[in-house]
Parts: sequence; C-alpha cells; structure tokens
Amino acid sequence: QEQLVEAGGGLVQAGDSLNLSCTVSGLTFGSYAVGWFRQSPGIERGFVATIDPSGSRSYYGESVKGRFTIARDNAKNTAYLQMNNLKPEDTARYFCAADLWIGVPTTRPQTYRWWGQGTQVTVSS
Repeated sequence: QEQLVEAGGGLVQAGDSLNLSCTVSGLTFGSYAVGWFRQSPGIERGFVATIDPSGSRSYYGESVKGRFTIARDNAKNTAYLQMNNLKPEDTARYFCAADLWIGVPTTRPQTYRWWGQGTQVTVSS
C-alpha cells in the first residue's frame, strides 16, 4: 500500500522558517521524483518544487525560488521542504506527491499519481 505522510506544518509569523517532511512507504522511493504543491481554499493546487530520484536536480516555482529548498534522504524514504523567510501569501495546505521520474522535472499535479493528505502552513503578518 503506497502511502505519503507529510509533517511539519504549523502557525508561524512572517519571516520565520519551517521544514516540512514527506515520508513515503510502499514505493521504491529511490526511483521516484517527489513534488511539493500547495493549495488554498478556492484556488487550484499550485506547484512549489520538485526533485529527481537522486536528489541532484531540483526545480522551483517562481514565487518560492531563493526561499525554499527541496531535498531528500533516500535512506530514510523521506523528502523535505525547507521554507525560509515565510510570507503571509505562503499560507496554504502543502502536499507532497510522487511518481516515476521521466527525465525532466514535472510541475503539473496531474503527472503525479501518489499524494499525501497534506499539512497546513499558516503565516501571520
């Protein structure tokens, strides 16, 4: 049974940092790309970052570039999203997703088959 479980969300102030984690089971983690997406009520799910199976290539959405860092530890079947200098507009539910690596970064949520339940991040001004 494939399972992705996010953790690390919370309520923080603008300028603070959070480190989200995504622990994966039921998949050969080292063969899968991992993506992070976020969604607010009434807004479609948006791309945040993605990382290839080896961890050597990553790609970011424009709004988070320079502030967020995606990483992974294949020995722990876990991916991370380090979020620095958080802004109120980063408030959303954050989801991790996984699918087989196709050789290029994929930013569309439709290309990921496995998803976690998400973790809420709220940034107050």
